[in-house]
Amino acid sequence: MLPELNDYSAMRRAFRWQIPARFNIGTAVCTRWAQCDPQRTAIVSKTRPGGTQHVSFDQLERLSNQFANTLAAHGVRRGDRVALLLPQSVETPAAHIAIYKLGAVAVPLATLFGPDALEYRLNNSDAVGLIMTTDSTGKLAGIRDRLTSLRFIFATDGAGPGILDLQHEAKKASDRFTAEDTAPDDPAMMIYTSGTTGPPKGALHGHKVLLGHIPGIQFGYEFLPKPDDFMWTPSDWAWAGGLLNVLLPSLYFGLPVLAYRFDKFDPEFAWTLLAETGVRNVFIPPTALKMMRAAAGNDFTKGLKLRSIVSGGEAVGRQLQEWSKDRLGVRVNEIYGQTECNLVLQSCAAIGIWRPGAIGKPTPGHEVAVIDKDGNAVAPGTAGTIAIRRPDPVMFIGYWKNEQATRDKFVGDWLLTGDQGIVDDDGYFSFFGRDDDVITSSGFRIGPTEIEDCLISHPAVKLAAVIGKPDELRTEIIKAFIVLNEGYSAGDQLAADISAYVKTRLSAHEYPREIAFEDTLPLTTTGKVIRRLLRERS
Repeated sequence: MLPELNDYSAMRRAFRWQIPARFNIGTAVCTRWAQCDPQRTAIVSKTRPGGTQHVSFDQLERLSNQFANTLAAHGVRRGDRVALLLPQSVETPAAHIAIYKLGAVAVPLATLFGPDALEYRLNNSDAVGLIMTTDSTGKLAGIRDRLTSLRFIFATDGAGPGILDLQHEAKKASDRFTAEDTAPDDPAMMIYTSGTTGPPKGALHGHKVLLGHIPGIQFGYEFLPKPDDFMWTPSDWAWAGGLLNVLLPSLYFGLPVLAYRFDKFDPEFAWTLLAETGVRNVFIPPTALKMMRAAAGNDFTKGLKLRSIVSGGEAVGRQLQEWSKDRLGVRVNEIYGQTECNLVLQSCAAIGIWRPGAIGKPTPGHEVAVIDKDGNAVAPGTAGTIAIRRPDPVMFIGYWKNEQATRDKFVGDWLLTGDQGIVDDDGYFSFFGRDDDVITSSGFRIGPTEIEDCLISHPAVKLAAVIGKPDELRTEIIKAFIVLNEGYSAGDQLAADISAYVKTRLSAHEYPREIAFEDTLPLTTTGKVIRRLLRERS
């Protein structure tokens, strides 16, 4: 737990990790609350229109125990991988908790995945079982025979050919279960990287990963928990951002989490959802927040009770930060991390650690630096690779079945993020771009983030992504892919106006020489732009 101090330096000096000899995520986020405060609300599940269900920690404990007994009856043992293909729902945390109590390994999968993505991850993880909803039945139809390790499939909302009804089976099971006695380093979950730079890799984490997130959660959400804190994210709970930035830490603190299933993210309804439910704390990725900004009406703040806003996964940018401060009265605390090592840099406006255009400073308990290729810290203002020193309780155990990739992730004791960054004289870190996203043009190394930030400040631009396009004269030129706001039409004149807008606000070498207008941008399931696909297209 963070000491609640107003001085960042004093907080860093005072913080100490306290990792117990035995720890299990399942008992930490559910069992202890069910025992000491059983009627405390764990999940608020909302459906559209109008339906709301409040689930207590006692109810969640009993359901997770029934799930654990059911999985055990179907042969799940300690160390087995069990995949979850579930939307935001009560059954999702119950299934996670059941798997952790069994000492098995949860493999969360995004509901947006298609058959090829599912086949790769299910086979690569050697998953023995899959828990899903019947909505995904069609995705499995053509690949089921190729899932060599899969022994059973459960659906939380019914049965089908080769699919068992988990709720029906669970009702036959006991609602008592004794969790496995696990150590902090015992495997608990495997989250696949988003695959922006190659085939997805399974990042294996131990039970201590939850404890490793706690100081970051408290820092970014401005000393969570506070009275009436209530958490929500539109992010899929299969992503580290949804699972480890919101769901599991909230339950660890005994806070309610809002569950709402978007079939497709509706930014206008997101404002309604926040106002109707009284959510106090949110994690909203930058792309979703930009969409919400574009959809905001004149009275969109009516009824809002927001206390803290956290955003990350890609650069938030100065424009979005300033808008939130001015229109919402709440500063966006940017966070930074990776599936392999999350929440290591961030802002905390409550104690003055906040600067427009910057991520923030190292979270207490983590040592972060910008280093060169030899592992040496570079001077302030010099671009290099953002790296985190091991050991660190939030850091992954390694990549599943890929020892070489695990070794390649480190230089000495520094974990290489693959992200280019800069730290200034005051210790603030800024994101420059991924190693493979940095653009080399006319001798300049240019990060896409600042250009994209400038582009979305143009009134016509809703979303933007920037890449380097090969060019014989300049090595690369800057090319922008743009989604327009309503009321604007694509054309040469608008493209010229947007290019000039960037040229006059940034630099003569940082404006897009080519602009392509698009209906949508290719995004990972975590909401990051897949620039690799845009580069291939160009």
